[in-house]
Amino acid sequence: MIFCASAFEAPAALGAYALWLRLEAPLDVQAGKRKGPLPAGDYLYCGSARGPGGLRARLARHMRPHKRAHWHIDQLTAEASLLGAFVEEQGDECALNAALADLPIPIPGFGSSDCRRCAAHLRFLPKGAALPSRWENARKAARFT
Repeated sequence: MIFCASAFEAPAALGAYALWLRLEAPLDVQAGKRKGPLPAGDYLYCGSARGPGGLRARLARHMRPHKRAHWHIDQLTAEASLLGAFVEEQGDECALNAALADLPIPIPGFGSSDCRRCAAHLRFLPKGAALPSRWENARKAARFT
């Protein structure tokens, strides 16, 4: 696992990622028929990159400020600051999400409408909450490269 502050740092390989987003103000979002407010704070969204260009291409799309909304997460990326992404070549988005199981799910079904295993692929990161050690190590390593 590596932490990338920009899409250009990500490999072009297939894999999974967790976007780290920060909302400065509350935001109303919708996931299918479910609507709800997301309070200001940090969020982690787990997704996969299986198409052409792999992780680099998918992260570049998420990090672009102006784009046509296609996925649930586009509601957040249009409003939030993107702090970076944890990426794992050949990784699985549900495994990344499972590693965050101790973090709260703000809106059931958000980002996981095509997943039968996960209640949501968006997690809220409360102030002071710890990331899994592997994630924290990747984040710290990125500061020194």
